[in-house]
Amino acid sequence: MNVRDYYAGENEKPLDRMPADGGFAGIFRKIVCIGDSLSSGEFEAADKDGNRSYHDKFEYSWGQYLGRLVGSQVYNYSRGGMTTFEYCRSFAEAQGFWNPEIKADCYIIALGVNDLCGWDYTVGDIDDMRTDDWQNNPDTFAGWYGRIISRYREISPDAHFFHITMPRHGNDEFFNTRAAAQAELLRKIPGKFTHNHVIDLNRYAPVYDAEFMKNFFLYGHMNPAGYLLTSRMVASYIDYIIRHDPVLFAQAGMLNTPYYNYDMDRAD
Repeated sequence: MNVRDYYAGENEKPLDRMPADGGFAGIFRKIVCIGDSLSSGEFEAADKDGNRSYHDKFEYSWGQYLGRLVGSQVYNYSRGGMTTFEYCRSFAEAQGFWNPEIKADCYIIALGVNDLCGWDYTVGDIDDMRTDDWQNNPDTFAGWYGRIISRYREISPDAHFFHITMPRHGNDEFFNTRAAAQAELLRKIPGKFTHNHVIDLNRYAPVYDAEFMKNFFLYGHMNPAGYLLTSRMVASYIDYIIRHDPVLFAQAGMLNTPYYNYDMDRAD
């Protein structure tokens, strides 16, 4: 065994290595996935007359595949059609998702498709995510997104957050323009909030072109293989981030406990 094989290589990209067991993503034992239909395992059906119906099947969501992959407890804080502003204004409260008794070690946020492509919401900028007075964040995608981060930081102050950028979709200029704007915003979050990381599928995931859509989508939503593949990408990206800086995650086992090892703060 060469332990250096478990460190991120100098030229390694985040999805170059996809460990079958999810790798070091398994250090997080309680995970919350916040998102829309693509985080809910939604399937799109069509009857003989072409009438569409949409069904959230959470057991097929990439979050639940992730939980089974690494053996962690995963909560789906998601629903088809979800936006940041609906999540903050009504959905999370109605579902009990601000429950302070559920303190996750890790929050994975995958929102933006409905805000920016469905509602054509104003993206805003990183300054819309106020750290001192989040209740007065402006009415932008960035402002509402920042509220989600801040509220869960109050519930679980030392948890790690992972923000998923929207992958590129073939030659869909409308989608790709908004995906690029969302990705540009999310890449700034780690500079504003501690323990925040970006799962940059916009940069590193395969382009969702016609071949990808044929194999991994069912109309406008993924098929089971697509959700499973997404879980592998998310796990592999988290594994890469941890391997890139293992010391940053050394105390993950004491998150949301009264315990902390202050000797690490004094170590060289």
